[in-house]
Amino acid sequence: MGKASRQASRERLRQERLKEQRRAKRTRTLVVAGAALAVVLLVVGGGYLYLSAERRADQRAAEQYADLPPQTVQQDGSVVLAREGADAPVVEVYADYQCPGCRQFELTSGPTLQSLAAEGRAIVHYRPVSIFAQRPDPLGTNSLRGGAAARAAADFGKFVQYNDLLFEHQPAEGQAGFAPEDLKQWGSDAGIDDPAFAERVDAESTVADRFTGEYYPDLVARAQDALGEDELAAMSLRDLIDWGSGNGVDASFLDGTYVGGLIDATAAVGEKYAEGDNAFGSTPSIYVNGTLLGNEAYSGNGIEEAVESAEPGEVDTRPLATDDSAATRESPDSKE
Repeated sequence: MGKASRQASRERLRQERLKEQRRAKRTRTLVVAGAALAVVLLVVGGGYLYLSAERRADQRAAEQYADLPPQTVQQDGSVVLAREGADAPVVEVYADYQCPGCRQFELTSGPTLQSLAAEGRAIVHYRPVSIFAQRPDPLGTNSLRGGAAARAAADFGKFVQYNDLLFEHQPAEGQAGFAPEDLKQWGSDAGIDDPAFAERVDAESTVADRFTGEYYPDLVARAQDALGEDELAAMSLRDLIDWGSGNGVDASFLDGTYVGGLIDATAAVGEKYAEGDNAFGSTPSIYVNGTLLGNEAYSGNGIEEAVESAEPGEVDTRPLATDDSAATRESPDSKE
């Protein structure tokens, strides 16, 4: 093969390599573009599915609560759910937001109670308490923070919606939960957009932390030194707080707070249902016209039958006056 032939052969090989390189480059470009398009479609599709699911959840929530009758805050901080002028049995619901049994009750019977109230067949009286207030953190703190946040939600007409969210997100016993940021987010989820709600949640959370972390341990230590074990065991938390106020343990930080109101509500039910078959001993405690229900409370059908067989009752509290509502919305630290 002559020199010219060898040069021509090398040139052909070079051109073929260039063509192969260009084909490989085009292939890589198409692969990258295809992968990028797939990612975009995945993101867009995932975003669409997420937004669609979110819209469906919002729609379900709107439908679930669309027929709710008025939610009326009472002077003691409880909430009455009833149609205007309803003449029906009164169902009192005493619950602690850290109580697993209360969560189970709300999941099984809560929707039935809401329906009965919407139809005018029952007057549902929600009366949150804190049976865990005297337990160490996080149990006691969770209980107080949850109950105080629910009371704050009641100021904005969203108690029932918020009540359901608290039980939906109830922390396991012994685990920290009901963090202020979560409590505020759930308020937004319930439809509360007033910044006063978030301010109140923060203020009440501070009170709850102080109660379980500093105040109560000091109170108990002093009471143990001054009182006998039998006397101490017989005292309600409210009685113990009153004793402490007269013996150098300042409880004024509880004044005007929803944490303090929750403690008072717990003492009040113990006095109201103090003995006999209707004695209050734990949560949840469900009363129809003052009669304590048993296991039937944990069934939608059971509680409906209990209501249907009862006579009309009367609510034993009075509504919070409209001109008092603004005062209750003041954060505990706003007075300082």
